[in-house]
Amino acid sequence: MTPNALRLDAYRTAIALDTPPRPLAPPAPAEDLPALTRAALRLLAGDPAALRLGLTAKDLEQADDTRARLLLRTVLTVRAPGPLPAGAARILDALLGGERLARTVTDPARLPTLADQLPTTAYRAADRTTLWQGDITTLAADAIVNAANSAMLGCFVPMHPCIDNAIHNAAGPGLRDDCHTVMELQGHPEPTGTAKITRGGRLPAPYVLHTVGPIVDGTSGPDHEQSLASSYRACLDLAAETGGIRTVAFCSISTGVFGFPKAPAARIALDTAADWLDQHPGVLDRVIFNVYADHDHATYLHALTRPAPDPLEGNLSR
Repeated sequence: MTPNALRLDAYRTAIALDTPPRPLAPPAPAEDLPALTRAALRLLAGDPAALRLGLTAKDLEQADDTRARLLLRTVLTVRAPGPLPAGAARILDALLGGERLARTVTDPARLPTLADQLPTTAYRAADRTTLWQGDITTLAADAIVNAANSAMLGCFVPMHPCIDNAIHNAAGPGLRDDCHTVMELQGHPEPTGTAKITRGGRLPAPYVLHTVGPIVDGTSGPDHEQSLASSYRACLDLAAETGGIRTVAFCSISTGVFGFPKAPAARIALDTAADWLDQHPGVLDRVIFNVYADHDHATYLHALTRPAPDPLEGNLSR
């Protein structure tokens, strides 16, 4: 029997969801970022994560600026949730804030809708959705979606190319702390097809929706398809329940290391979002389908421009 997922009202106050995290320091200028990186590493040198990695003072002395930043990212990736050494939080806020300023942040209000992008598309939610290719950690949507694993604490594999790793790296260690608080209250792994919401840390997006999509080993079947659609619905339902969220940006849930075939996943994402928007008119201003690689962008374009599936063959969104 699948355990029930913790509802929003059971953890909302515990993670101060309605109180945006206040940086302890202003964003640092670009020229100060290398020094802040080394200062953070020195403070974290005695952390169990750094000790497990065998990080030494010599490593820090010999590392160039790029290598030092990679070392810091590695330590934070493998580090367990919990309080930082004294002074580290302030330094990391200045560092992450400065890195955020150095990146171009995209305003979703300035993105064209699918109706603008593809005037001939038959997609029924084209006027309320957008296909955007870029780095989701630079998107200032009200909420972005993270494809999480069932532990819901982020990826602990250094430099792993998953979206979970990228989002936690840009958001900072406070995101893992929020996730840990939620999961301690829940007391069991997150079921597939459900969602949680946390604050966005140092991301441009004030909220992150975390969902566990289905894992496919080989060919996807009806159960996988239903679970994937459930992940999309759960995120949209939770965004509406939270309040104040008008734009939601989805990554391509389950299509990375979880192995869901990209073409049917795109069709499920499009169909599920359209169904939800039709059933909840006016609740959201825009749903954004975020892709990063060219082949993922092409997959969505194909789904949006090919004829609709024959009803006799079934609806992939189920």
